[in-house]
Amino acid sequence: MDCLGLFILLMLQCFQWTTAPAAEEVSWTYTGLVGQSEWSQYFPDCGGTSQSPVDVVTTQTKYDPSLIPLTPLGYSQHGNKPFTMYNNGHTAVIELPDWMGLGGLPWLFTAVQMHLHWGSGGPSPGGGEHTINGLSADAELHVVHYNSELYPNMSTAMTQSDGLAVLGVLIVTAEETNPAFNNILNYLSRIRHADQKVSIPAFDIQSLLPKDLGRYYRYNGSLTTPPCYQSVMWTLFNERIQISKAQLLKMETILYSSKANDPDRMLLQDNYRATQPINHRVAFASFSAESGKALSSGEVTAVVIGVMCGCVGLAVIIRFIVKTIRFLTLLHGESVVVNSSTSSWDVLPSNRPAHMSRMKEPEKEKEKKQDMALNPTSEAETKEEPSPSPHTEL
Repeated sequence: MDCLGLFILLMLQCFQWTTAPAAEEVSWTYTGLVGQSEWSQYFPDCGGTSQSPVDVVTTQTKYDPSLIPLTPLGYSQHGNKPFTMYNNGHTAVIELPDWMGLGGLPWLFTAVQMHLHWGSGGPSPGGGEHTINGLSADAELHVVHYNSELYPNMSTAMTQSDGLAVLGVLIVTAEETNPAFNNILNYLSRIRHADQKVSIPAFDIQSLLPKDLGRYYRYNGSLTTPPCYQSVMWTLFNERIQISKAQLLKMETILYSSKANDPDRMLLQDNYRATQPINHRVAFASFSAESGKALSSGEVTAVVIGVMCGCVGLAVIIRFIVKTIRFLTLLHGESVVVNSSTSSWDVLPSNRPAHMSRMKEPEKEKEKKQDMALNPTSEAETKEEPSPSPHTEL
C-alpha cells in the first residue's frame, strides 16, 4: 500500500507539472481571467506582504534626516545615440543607456529603462499607481535602476531584496503643455501595437523629473507588475509633474495592448495596479512635517491674501489704539486744567476780604480827611475837653 500510494502521488505531481503553465508563459493582464486579483495564483510574490504601490499617509511617515537629495548621473548627457522605445502590451518602455545612473543611495544604481502608467479618462479617478493621503494622480512615470555594485545585470538583481531602485513621479494635468514629455508622446503613434519598436531622438531624461529632488518618500516594496519581486527601494517624489490634458489624452488613447495582426483591437488603458497594504512597513520622508507641505498656487494666493488682510487688520487696530491714547491724553489734560481753575477759585475767597480791606483803608482815610475839613473844631474841642477829676470819680 505504501508503494502504491507513493506511485499515485508521483503520478499526480507529474500531471500537475505537465498541465500547469510556467509563470513566464502566463499572459497576464490588469483585468480579466489573469487580472491583478489573480496574479498571486500564477506569481506567488504578488501575494507577498511588501507589495507596491502603496498609499503614503503623510501623518504615518517618519522623518529621516539621512535621506539626502538624489543625484541623477548622466541623465542630461544623452549623447547622439537614439533611445529605443517599444510597446510590450502593458506600457510604453524607453530603454536607457548604461552610463546613466543614480547617486545618493547606499550603492551605485545603473539605469535600465523607464515606463508610464495611466488611466482611461473615465469618471473614476486614477492612472497613477501610488497615492498620497488617498489622492491619486492622472499618470505615473517609473525610472528603473539595478544595483550595479552588487549584481552583474538587471535579471540577477531583480530577484534580490536590495537589487532595484525605482523613481516614482506622479503626473497631473494642467493648462500648459510640458515640452519634455513630447519627446515620448510624439512617437507613440509608431508603436501603437504590442511588440512594435522604434528609435527616438535622445533627450534630457532629467527634464522629466521634479525640480526638487530632495523631497521624497522612501519605502521598500516590489515591482508593480508580475512577477512582483519584492526587491525595490522606492523613491516617490513629493512634487508632482504637470502635463496638458491633450498630452494625457494622447497617452490614454493611442496605444493598443493587442498585436497588429490580432482581429480584435484592445486599447491599452488603465494599466495601473491598485494600492497594496503597507503592513509592517514604514514610509520614510526626507523632509520634516513643518517643511514638507507643498503649497499649490491657489494655496499660495490664499496665504498672500491672508497676510495682506492680517496687515490691514493690524494697521486698523494700531490706528484705533493710537486714537484712544490721544483721546485719553487730551481728556487727562482738560481734567488738569479744570482742577487748576477750581483750586484758584477755592483760594480766592480766603484772600478776598483782606484784599478788600486793603482797598478800603485809603477810602476811610479820605473820608476822615473830608470830615475834618467840614468840622475843623471837632477835633480841637475834643482835645480841649478836660478829663474828669479824681474827685468827680469819688
